[in-house]
Amino acid sequence: MDSQNDKCVMVIDENLPLGIIANTAAVLGITLGKQHEEILGPDVLDGTKNNHLGITAIPVPILKGSVQIIKELRSRLYTEEFQQLTVVDFSDVAQSCNDYEDFTEKIGRTEEENLQYFGIAMYGNKKQVNKLTGSMGLLR
Repeated sequence: MDSQNDKCVMVIDENLPLGIIANTAAVLGITLGKQHEEILGPDVLDGTKNNHLGITAIPVPILKGSVQIIKELRSRLYTEEFQQLTVVDFSDVAQSCNDYEDFTEKIGRTEEENLQYFGIAMYGNKKQVNKLTGSMGLLR
């Protein structure tokens, strides 16, 4: 990880219910952390020597989007220009499944154009991430 040149952001549909927003952020974060363990800092000890597992070592702004904005972002992220970014998406298909086998089956039958994205996370070159998200506001 190059904290000077790398950036991580999430864009989540601001119109979703709070519970779905929280779930979307959790799923995106877990998946991104698995793909890039270097994002996580080392475990730390508190003042009484209790261990705390490492958390993200870089900021992860959560930006507000809409169904249309996230869909457009996802489409741009499929292009060759942005192939070096790591992208995680979370869709209506994923949210509707009770287990991974169900998700695998349903996503395999769903054309990309029919997916409604709840959120997307991206990690990689700061200039590329900013090109896509630099004008977006924080989700509050």
